This record gives sequence, C-alpha cells and structure tokens, in this order.
Amino acid sequence: MTRPARVAVIYYSATGNVHRLAHALAEGAETEGADVRLRHVEEFASEMLISQNQYWGRHRAEVEDEPVATLDDLDWADGVAFGTPTRFGNVAAQLKQFMDQAGRLWQEGKLADRVGTAFTASMTAHGGQESTILSLNNTLYHWGMVILPLGYTVSEVFAAGGNPYGTSYTSGKTVDGPDTKTLAVARYQGQRLARYAAVIAAARGEDAFRVRRPRPESFHAAALGVSDDAT
Repeated sequence: MTRPARVAVIYYSATGNVHRLAHALAEGAETEGADVRLRHVEEFASEMLISQNQYWGRHRAEVEDEPVATLDDLDWADGVAFGTPTRFGNVAAQLKQFMDQAGRLWQEGKLADRVGTAFTASMTAHGGQESTILSLNNTLYHWGMVILPLGYTVSEVFAAGGNPYGTSYTSGKTVDGPDTKTLAVARYQGQRLARYAAVIAAARGEDAFRVRRPRPESFHAAALGVSDDAT
C-alpha cells in the first residue's frame, strides 16, 4: 500500500465505559501504523432523562468537544470498529440510528469489502454482550463487510473473560471504566483490525474485489424479494 490503513472507531457511550474501550481500541490500531478516526455518535436522549443520571450527564460533558461521527467516516475507512453498550441484548438506539442513515453508501456499494468488528459493555455478565455484538453484525452482513471477530487468538482474550465475538466489559454498578485486562484485549482488537484492514485495503486497491454490482434501484427490489423483470 502507498498509504496507511484507515480505521474508524465509531461508538456510543452513555456513562463512559464504552468510551474508554473505544480509546483503547484506537490506540491499538495506531500502534500498527493505521490512520485512525475516533468518533462518538450524537446523543438524542432527552435532557430530563440525562439529568436523572449524574454519570450520564458527566460523560456527555466529557465528550462535548470530541468529533461526532459522520457518514464520511464510514466512506473513508478500510476497517470500522463499532462500540455500543447493551440495550436489552441489542444495539443502543443512538448507534443504530447512525448506522441506519448509511443507506446511500450501501446502495452505491461503498461499504462492501471493508472490515468490521464490534465491542460492547453491560452491567452484568449475562446482560446480552454476545447477542448485542451478533445483532450489530446483522447490519454489517447487509453492507457486505468482512466481519472480524476476536476469536481465541491470544491469551488476552481469555484473561478478559473469553468472549470470542469482540471485547466486552462487565461493569457492575460502577462507572470507573474497564479494568486493565479488558483494555488490553481492546487494544489487541484494534491491532487485529488494523492488520486486516491493511490487507483488505491493498486488495481493494488492486481491484481484487471488482464485481458487477446491481443497479442502485435494484437494491430496493431485492430487499422486497421482487425480481428486476417483475411486472
């Protein structure tokens, strides 16, 4: 490659746990020489709701001067790490709304043949960490991304709880941030993403993934199960 791999770390965090995981993951990608964009998505919860949780309000003030994710960050990246707290075993609405806005990029095939990975946090060990990552990956399947799990590839994965799907942190009722073992596996996930993103970016640069894509309007028909020649 004639340029570094481009890695975007895009996340939503209410009280700061996922925020700290995101920073660790970005640090890991940078150690592999990647050009990294660390972005949080916009908050749209009501002021009344946020004010009822001092940690939520404190974290919002903590990130108010940090850049907000845009669709350009998705278009730019060779690899993307998505971070979200669990919400009833699913993706937080704030991050899901951002992902749902990427329809134009999907129609144009601009999200295909990129690398995607995910990380999460919950209050309890059985609070839906794995199902949250699997739910998030459903969108990446539709985009045509290459999904990159942690697997049991290094001892840090076992030390941080043994989740092969992606970094996950069990916070309990504290907001003190992830422990050192979880931050270590997050950094490793960033390194792993950067390595794979570099390989995929080089292949894309050589047109290794060139395919005949359907016309943009055909995507809508395909999503509805209607063939192009239907009348």
